Amino acid sequence: MVVRHRSIALALALACALVACDKTPAQDSAAARPAPAQQKAQPLASERGPIQVTEIAHGLEQPWSVALLPDGGFLVTERPGRLRRIGADGAISAPLANVPQVWAEGQGGLLDVVLAPDFASSKRIYLSFAEPGPNGSAGTAVATATLGDAGLSEVEVIYRQQPKLVGPNHFGSRVAFDGHGHVFITQGERQERMASQDLKMLQGKLVRLNLDGSVPTDNPYVGRSDARAEIWSYGHRNMQSLALDPRSGKLWEAEHGPRGGDEINLPEPTKNYGWPIITNGIDYSGLPISEAEGKSKPGMESPYHVWAKSPGLSGMAFYTGRPDSPWNDSLFLGALADGNLIRLTLDGDKIVKEERLLKELGLRIRDVRVGADGKVYVLTDEKDGKLLRLDPPGKAGG
Repeated sequence: MVVRHRSIALALALACALVACDKTPAQDSAAARPAPAQQKAQPLASERGPIQVTEIAHGLEQPWSVALLPDGGFLVTERPGRLRRIGADGAISAPLANVPQVWAEGQGGLLDVVLAPDFASSKRIYLSFAEPGPNGSAGTAVATATLGDAGLSEVEVIYRQQPKLVGPNHFGSRVAFDGHGHVFITQGERQERMASQDLKMLQGKLVRLNLDGSVPTDNPYVGRSDARAEIWSYGHRNMQSLALDPRSGKLWEAEHGPRGGDEINLPEPTKNYGWPIITNGIDYSGLPISEAEGKSKPGMESPYHVWAKSPGLSGMAFYTGRPDSPWNDSLFLGALADGNLIRLTLDGDKIVKEERLLKELGLRIRDVRVGADGKVYVLTDEKDGKLLRLDPPGKAGG
């Protein structure tokens, strides 16, 4: 498949319009792809003025995550189990060798990719993925590896969700660092709803580990026989967004609700975020969640921010430290079901405004990252997945 930059059509079909479901990936060619033609930018409207949207690459199969490399290139995961480099010119490599085996069924597959905090010297990366288990089971896992030109070396799985369960959905998963030697990993409850309330199971939990995968001695459940020591917070549904606010050091996560009730939380240790006992949503069938007791309950945390209609959240990035930009102090989230990029304006931790970007394109936004260049990079979850660059409006206003 030839990759070429082109103007982005203004009217593309909106995939998965009602729910944020993932699609089972199909296999595709593993060959390297030729360098593209010259990049072309297209202006799109925003409330702060026109933004320029440039297609860097297309032809990616169900891409899930993008990491920005210091040389101006990118690493992109494809859910069927491929990790690719993309050059600054948009050239897409052959799949990198030695990626861990993934369970590429339903919503499973190769998921997040992030650079280690010391990547500049170590070339280490972190990958999250659905790992196969016995008798058709699977679970979220995280591996570290050293990135080479054509493949990975020193691959080591540092986290495995236990127990592994049978079922195709709700793996999460995002990876983020707190700047103090710890890594946080999100995951789903694998559609076993009450597992998210069971502290002896890792489904539906945010976990906190040392960078090598060992359990920090100050984790809240260390030493307890009735809980897994990896757990930081629990009562989560399917967390596909995670980021650290560089202004405050606070961790933010977002997760799919059922039908309605997509939410943002600021997870704290030992806190119970309620799923499925409290929820703002209903089942996709239209029936109430059978375990639900209402929208709130003593001892459980209500959402920090909630959407009545599910956008289908995936991918999250803060845009801060750029006082001359009209996007300064924003939080970006990908929206799968609604087919746009959400920009939340922040006043400290307070969410004061919401804007929807890229809605003319109608593309499922799977991941979003902010570059050191002040530009925003998004990944679309399609069979012909795209990597796009957004140049913010030229000056503040509105």
